[in-house]
Amino acid sequence: MRSAPTILHLDMDAFFAAAEQAAKPSLRGKPVIVGGLGPRGVVATASYEARRFGVHSAMPMAQARRLAPNAAYLVPRFAFYRSISEQVMELLRALSPLVEPLSLDEAFVDLEATGAVDAAAARAAGERLRADILAVTGLTGSVGLAGSKMLAKIGSERAKPDGLALIEPGTERELLGPLSVRILPGVGPATGEHLRRAGMTACADLVEAGEDELVRLLGRAHGTALFRMALGQDDRPVVAERDTKSVSVEDTFDVDLHDRVGIRVEVERLAERCTARLRASGHSGRTIVLKVRRYDFSTLTRSETLRGPTDDPSVVREAAGRLLESVDTTGGVRLLGVGVSGLADYTQEDLFAQAAVEEATDRDPGADPPPAPAEGPGPAEPVERHWPAGSDVRHSTHGPGWVQGSGVGRVTVRFERPDSPPGRVRTFRVDDPELSPSDPLPLVAAPAGAGADDGPPGPQSPAGAARPSSPATRPKERSPGGPGSPESAAGRSRP
Repeated sequence: MRSAPTILHLDMDAFFAAAEQAAKPSLRGKPVIVGGLGPRGVVATASYEARRFGVHSAMPMAQARRLAPNAAYLVPRFAFYRSISEQVMELLRALSPLVEPLSLDEAFVDLEATGAVDAAAARAAGERLRADILAVTGLTGSVGLAGSKMLAKIGSERAKPDGLALIEPGTERELLGPLSVRILPGVGPATGEHLRRAGMTACADLVEAGEDELVRLLGRAHGTALFRMALGQDDRPVVAERDTKSVSVEDTFDVDLHDRVGIRVEVERLAERCTARLRASGHSGRTIVLKVRRYDFSTLTRSETLRGPTDDPSVVREAAGRLLESVDTTGGVRLLGVGVSGLADYTQEDLFAQAAVEEATDRDPGADPPPAPAEGPGPAEPVERHWPAGSDVRHSTHGPGWVQGSGVGRVTVRFERPDSPPGRVRTFRVDDPELSPSDPLPLVAAPAGAGADDGPPGPQSPAGAARPSSPATRPKERSPGGPGSPESAAGRSRP
């Protein structure tokens, strides 16, 4: 623990959804949900307006639609988010040489490396960072300042949205005492439930129980670490540019799973969550790993290595499903996990005909099935163009816009820019030759006088403007098109 709050934690506010609202004026102040729009999709991020309906990250998309049927549902645009993240990380590295990125929208910063030695200097650095992020990206972030990483992260959570919280060293136990044990690193649903059954729900309960009791309940390593965390003791340093080796998620079930179909559904949900975390870290991976802990606590691990790296949800989902087929689940399953290793910072396109897999797994249940291939020689049939909800387009007459929805041979586009008022909606044929995909527009206008010949874009040319997007594979899902959601607007024309 440090004697001054010189560890900073930045967490961008509802990052994916906020970026979409900044890019689309008509969505500002309205519930926006970003995630997989297929029947097995999960929520990646929900705007604060959507959270008021109970929608949250990792929730099944079908449940989100029931809670917020009139929200805007958009396919994630990871290349767009990554370009904004690069701007934010650039600002962090200008603030300190010690930056530890955790994901596209989250990082720790060691302010001691910049000469900050007290609370006043740390607060000034945090406020300056928030102002710079807003000026460069048009988005907001919340900042926590404390003498440890754990407390800095708690601080940023308490500051949300768009705030700054400084936790003075020496106040840790008073702050942590009434908080839920779930706020501590390493306490997930299973550990939290285990502690609840032992009568421990708040951090103060852990301190009162003592280290020996926690070791008895959780084992020496976990019990000792948790006791120290409950006291506010966290000496972990900020580590610049960590080398991520794998990304994984797992769930422990209170009641063993026996139904094979139910187990398969859980594996597919874990695969979706794992892929969302993989994309948020800016990686793709070649090796898919399935972990199964059976009723007798025996643990089986299966893996499959692909031809090349992927961050595609359907590919990871199908691979995990194949691995499950080789595991005997007789007797019940108490834990399931899905991971991706062999990480890279690029994605190989068309891995195992990804488009075909997605079409098979995420097709709109109400859509017509794809036509069967013609037998014998003959001219190739034209392939219908797909327009994912939320994607950027440009029309030769109406200019830049974004897809509100598509279906039944039509695509509905709202024509607006980040710096314009809410735009008008028009509907076109999906094969309209005047309509084409487009790169995202900058969220913040470039400085006056900057042009295409001024060299590479600096921090004030955000959102991928004049830059090739990173090679992330974007989901090509088509949604069920709930009432009121952007993708259900196809076929409707407004003046």
